Amino acid sequence: MAISAWMYTLIPAAAAIIGAAVAVSARPGPTLVSAIQHFAAGVVFAAAAGEILPDIMHRGSPWATLIGGGIGVATMLLVKHLEALAKGPAGLLTVIGIDILIDGLVLGIGFAAGPKVGLLLTIALTIEVLFLGLTVATELGESVRSRAKVVWITAALVLLLPIGALLGAPVALLPSPVVTGFFAFGLIALLYLVTEELLVEAHETPDRPWVTAMFFVGFLALLLLEEVIG
Repeated sequence: MAISAWMYTLIPAAAAIIGAAVAVSARPGPTLVSAIQHFAAGVVFAAAAGEILPDIMHRGSPWATLIGGGIGVATMLLVKHLEALAKGPAGLLTVIGIDILIDGLVLGIGFAAGPKVGLLLTIALTIEVLFLGLTVATELGESVRSRAKVVWITAALVLLLPIGALLGAPVALLPSPVVTGFFAFGLIALLYLVTEELLVEAHETPDRPWVTAMFFVGFLALLLLEEVIG
């Protein structure tokens, strides 16, 4: 299971590198970026609501849910605090590195829940990490003149994805209440990603109806994919 989770992280990692390569040559306009963020938020929200949440509810461990969810809230608030303190390229890379590590951890936890959950989370996080690659390359481009160096820095940063996945994959071997706690942590992390990162940044650009609709397009796309996979 750990090997499967690690291998699947190569997909979002490649997406981040592609995003960085695109950003250093021709960065997409703000409207397109906002549309991608809305779409990614819809996909991630669907993965959280359709896969992680039902699994937590069916396990029937309220205390494990409360503890795991509480740790998740505390962790995400700490990340938010670090984002407020981050200054310059080093601060940005530190915060995004933490985000990527948590993404990998959530992916590993997803594969602990089952191959289907892991696959759907891989799709959801691939779109989100693609945007992170765009962000890193755009910010670094202001201080690092070498395009190749920007892409290489991004590639080094996304190595935290497989590390996080390897940390999360062994969760399946733990007692059921502990697994429930980890799932609750992963659920909070995904909801934070949607509400406090993707949508907040997406709304920095004036909304257009078709851009807003991309959230629901992403949501429905993952639901339909889940039905097709069965």
